[in-house]
Amino acid sequence: MNATRGLKSWYALPERSVVPFDPWLLGAAIALVLTGFIMITSASMDVAAAKFGGAFFFSLRHGIYIVLAIILAAIVVRLPISFWEKYGPWLLLLGAILLVIVLIPGIGRAVNGSQRWISLGPINLQASEVAKFCMVIYVSGYLVRRLSEVRSSWKGFVKPVLPLAFFVFLLLLEPDYGAAVVLMATVMGMIFLGGMRLFQFLTVLIGAVGLVAVMAIAQPYRLARLKSFQDPWADPFGAGYQLSQAQIAFGRGEWFGTGLGNSVQKLFYLPEAHTDFVYSVLAEELGLLGALFVVVLYAILIARIFLVGRQAEKQGEFFKGYVAYGFGLIIAGQALINIGVNVGALPTKGLTAPLLSYGGSSLLVCSAMIAIVLRIDYELKRSRFSVNALASGKEP
Repeated sequence: MNATRGLKSWYALPERSVVPFDPWLLGAAIALVLTGFIMITSASMDVAAAKFGGAFFFSLRHGIYIVLAIILAAIVVRLPISFWEKYGPWLLLLGAILLVIVLIPGIGRAVNGSQRWISLGPINLQASEVAKFCMVIYVSGYLVRRLSEVRSSWKGFVKPVLPLAFFVFLLLLEPDYGAAVVLMATVMGMIFLGGMRLFQFLTVLIGAVGLVAVMAIAQPYRLARLKSFQDPWADPFGAGYQLSQAQIAFGRGEWFGTGLGNSVQKLFYLPEAHTDFVYSVLAEELGLLGALFVVVLYAILIARIFLVGRQAEKQGEFFKGYVAYGFGLIIAGQALINIGVNVGALPTKGLTAPLLSYGGSSLLVCSAMIAIVLRIDYELKRSRFSVNALASGKEP
């Protein structure tokens, strides 16, 4: 009885007609996870049967990750936001340690020439996913503590850029160019939303774009990807192979798709069909309408996250607002890049689609992000309705 009363006290709100969570945000996230599970199963069955002796190898593993993500989200949503604000600097240190450890031979695990994973028994932890999460928490706390300095001087901007530069440097050593770009864009976006002057922001933006361009052409394989992106059919069996196969998948899907499970491109034509290019398989099997449905789900999810951040700012809860903005920028950036790569609008990069692609680390971290945003929304509602109750003379 006491346990039931304690649970009710957690989710109860002063106004019974108000849902204690954002149903649109949670519904979009669940829909993306379920869609991803179905498409991962469809895209990976033939590859799994050929390489691992069981058609459901990847879908079972992803199902386990979904269960772990639900457990993690249930734990995270119970933690007050003040917990994250208090331990922001320690989380930054944790992110830096993970990015260093992953580079140590024998600890970091290399896949396809990139050393991005730390092997933890049956689980491979992608250090960059955790690092992005930690950086958002730290920068949010910094913006709250030094907001006037950020808005008035270059010194306020330079201080959070130093740990960002260190993180980006470590990411490029892996190498993980996509994660470095997303992290840079997220931090720049957070600082801009914090009130950085437009002239300063434009100056920094020009410099950041120049840096990204230099990084893009610094390595021969990145330069080859840029050239193949401009015309993948110039070398359809070499540098342009992935993009050309992805475009074939979109072309075969037409409006309504070939039907669930009927993709041809997943049959060893499209590399990483269940990870980076699961969106192409989705477009082939479910057609343009299915692909647009996923875009709508992402739009709802990201819009609701930003609305929660905006509401936090209105209520003077700036740390909560910056955290929501940061997580929204990460999800938006990764979704935009992944979908852009799949449709051929961006050069090929190894970034998963949040909540949709196969990948345990990405799913766990994204679930934690969603849980924190839901917690922020819950705390904002409690605070808002408690104030209203006091103003009307009712007991909150």
